[in-house]
Formats: sequence, structure tokens, C-alpha cells
Amino acid sequence: MIIPLQGTQMLQMLEKSLRKYLPESLKVYGTVYHMNHGNPFNLKALVDKWPDFNTVVVRPQEQDMADDLDYYTNTYQIYSKDPQNCQEFLDSPEVINWKQHLQIQSSQSRLNEAIQNLANVQSFQINHSENLLFMSSESIKKLCPSLLDAKNLSPNSDKPKAQAINQDMFKLSSLDVTHAALVNDFWLFGGNEKSQRFIERCIKKFPSSCVLGPEGTPASWTLMDQTGEIRMGGTMPEYRKQGLVSFVVYSQEQTMKKRGFPVYSHTDKSNIAMQRMSFSLHHLLMPCAWNQWKCVPV
Repeated sequence: MIIPLQGTQMLQMLEKSLRKYLPESLKVYGTVYHMNHGNPFNLKALVDKWPDFNTVVVRPQEQDMADDLDYYTNTYQIYSKDPQNCQEFLDSPEVINWKQHLQIQSSQSRLNEAIQNLANVQSFQINHSENLLFMSSESIKKLCPSLLDAKNLSPNSDKPKAQAINQDMFKLSSLDVTHAALVNDFWLFGGNEKSQRFIERCIKKFPSSCVLGPEGTPASWTLMDQTGEIRMGGTMPEYRKQGLVSFVVYSQEQTMKKRGFPVYSHTDKSNIAMQRMSFSLHHLLMPCAWNQWKCVPV
């Protein structure tokens, strides 16, 4: 059974329900939060039953997925209360278009078995990325305070402070769509025409932060995607080790807090510098991971 959730009331009920399952539902929760605040990416939510759903999939509308090779646009966020028994729902072409290049994002590593099984059924190759997931201590206090009682999840009593920067040299600003090519060049998952188009769309639709260098171009930056995650941060090589990325992430966090967005991000397991920065801003490591499955039909 496939039920599209239509109307404000159903989506607000979904957001409230997903909040009970944080942090494992974080990727979907953040996306549904955006859908309830304008839905700037024109997404839709599907569940297997309602209101007591087992699995929810958030995806673009069919008309927005015209390019079969654009897995940046063809992105699905998934949360399931029953990862061992969600395969039949995910196998439906009305839920996921398995004939396209696509990606699946989730805060649930437990979905891997079902997705790998579907790879065998549907004949596609998978590239699975699993990274560390962080959420700001203030978002945790607001959304899932019980996490703070768990071992090793105790925030510092002092307020986080971004490293001071040379304000004579650098100016806080936001990204312009003309900066998308620069962001694309430095993004680990980017570097191509389709990723640049996706970045342009994010810059147009969502708040971003950067510091402009003496040349008037971004020296360091970060932005957010349709799931509400802080992503795609980077710093020009000549301006590294000056605390700029810490400054722009902190600035982005303040902007998001004013709008009520959950503040979260992911970091590669080998990127110790970004992990330290996250801890310095009181972003706490979650007990679940950030997952992305890039799926390509064979």
C-alpha cells in the first residue's frame, strides 16, 4: 500500500511523529521540516500506511526527475521503523524509480541490507558512504533531550564560540549563485555539471554563509540542502588554518536557529580537523551514522 501524504495537517503529523525517532529519523525529519516551511524543492512524502506508518520515503515529484542520469535531483530520503521488512515497499516503482541513476540518504545504517537486496533484484551497482553524524547541542536539547543523558553526550556549560577572524581582511556574507562553480570544485560529492546545477538550486532556495576575502570572492563557505543539513563547506587553500570555516559554520547555525531549523551535519571518519571544529561548536556525535547509497542501473 502506498499513501501520499497531502495537505498541511498530514505533513505536520508526520513531522511530529518523526521527532519521536530522532536521531535515526534525522535526515527525513529535516526534509519534512522544510516541506512544512514552504517546500522549496517541491518534494512529496509517501508512507506504507497511515497514521501508524512503518516506512516513509521523501522524494521529488515525477516531473522534476526528467533527467535519468541526475542522481543529485533523483534523491530519496528514507526512514523505517522496520528496516528488515521495508523491502517490498521500496521495491515499488511508484515509490522509487529504479530505472534512473539515483541516491538514497538516511540516518539508518540498518537499511543497508534491504538496499543491497534490492540491488540484486533490480540489477544496479551501489556505492555506499557512511560518515559521522553531528547535531548541535541546542537542537538536541530542543528535539531529543534524552540523548544528553546518554554516555559521552554531555554539552559544555559555556556557549560555543567561533574563532575570531581578521575582520579588516574578511567580510561575512552569503553565497551568490555565481559562486556555485567554486563550491562545486571543492565539494567531495560534486565536480560535475549536474552537481553544479544542484548547488545553484540550493543557493537560490536556502540560506548560506561565506566570508569574502580581499578580492571580494568567497574565501570560506557553507550552505544547506533540501534536508536542512549544513553541507558543502570549503575554504580556499591560501586561507586555511585561520578559523574561517568555524566562523562560517557558526554564522550559518545562527541563521538556521532563527528560522527554527534543526542544525546538523556529517563529517568523513578520516577528517579529524572538521570533527574537532564540530566539537568546538558543541555539535555532538550521534549514535547513528550518515548514509548515502549512490545507485546506478547496470
